[in-house]
Amino acid sequence: MSGCRKRCKREMLKCAQYLLRLLTGSLHTDSVEDELEMATVRHRPEALELLEAQSKFTKKELQILYRGFKNECPSGVVNEETFKEIYSQFFPQGDSTTYAHFLFNAFDTDHNGAVSFEDFIKGLSILLRGTVQEKLNWAFNLYDINKDGYITKEEMLDIMKAIYDMMGKCTYPVLKEDAPRQHVETFFQKMDKNKDGVVTIDEFIESCQKDENIMRSMQLFENVI
Repeated sequence: MSGCRKRCKREMLKCAQYLLRLLTGSLHTDSVEDELEMATVRHRPEALELLEAQSKFTKKELQILYRGFKNECPSGVVNEETFKEIYSQFFPQGDSTTYAHFLFNAFDTDHNGAVSFEDFIKGLSILLRGTVQEKLNWAFNLYDINKDGYITKEEMLDIMKAIYDMMGKCTYPVLKEDAPRQHVETFFQKMDKNKDGVVTIDEFIESCQKDENIMRSMQLFENVI
């Protein structure tokens, strides 16, 4: 495998690790690795400058990411099946299909069935360099599966089951079958302030901002690349 392909996959893995730990409030500083080499690639100047203005990456960082992305995805876009295939390599001990589906939909902001380099960069920019508000909005959008502005227990349970399936039973030998549901109940007791059975974006952000673990997690990856 070429070096640029490895760099692209490393960036996707970092993003996957970040998302999992952000959403569970368990990020650790020792998980941060910065192994990227500096590289150059030809771009259309206007496209590069536009992305630089729309994201929080430098021109050199965008060049590195673009080279890796194009070598992994020569067509310039990733469809859902390819996204799932890439993601499955990071979690061979489990089934990452469902979680990759939810994650793909979060990156595919225009819902056209494909994640372009621009989509990838905009999402990555938020997750790695965004403000707390931007990161929490992105996380809420991931949980809000049907995009109606609310997180229901059913949606949260679907996400939790997908995470446990992805990590694999061998990773959690002591967990009971109802562990995802218990996680959801804890989540709603904490965040559903008015006890109406759904969590709004305001409730989500307010609860997360009061959680020291989540707030610490959001500061660790600001300079991953």
